[in-house]
Amino acid sequence: RSRKLAKMKFKAPAPGAIKNELQMTSMIDIVFLLLIFFVCTFKIAPQEGDFNIKMPKEGEGKVEESMQLPIKLRLIADGDGKIGDVIINDGTSFGKDFSKLRNYMMQLVGNGPEEGPEVEIDLDYNLKYEHVIEAITAVTGYKKGADIVRIVDKIKFAPARKN
Repeated sequence: RSRKLAKMKFKAPAPGAIKNELQMTSMIDIVFLLLIFFVCTFKIAPQEGDFNIKMPKEGEGKVEESMQLPIKLRLIADGDGKIGDVIINDGTSFGKDFSKLRNYMMQLVGNGPEEGPEVEIDLDYNLKYEHVIEAITAVTGYKKGADIVRIVDKIKFAPARKN
């Protein structure tokens, strides 16, 4: 076998024959020029904000409920990280009962997220995540049959507290 490979010799092109080579340099130059062109002409559009701002109508002297400060919801943890108490900003305590919190929020907000205030959740550092989700679920809405009834749309978190 090695003899057969040794016998195979490549012939040198005949003098005057035209060599067929692919010119890669010019193609690479064109690709880089196109890349530079698109990078230089790319404009990043600023992201439009979805600001849910309600301004008072002309002639209105009073501040609507939607213009209130956020409702502060305090979640207090016990020693094991379970929910100890749920307190809303006016001092009303709900204990561990999130259904009472939901009913209170429905009475407070009224027509739902269109006119509802923002809720700021302040929680203890060692509170388990499942209780935070329960509080968010109680404040934001509930499922009634196949429909979802929204209570509050805007939620923010205060920095976590260490006990």
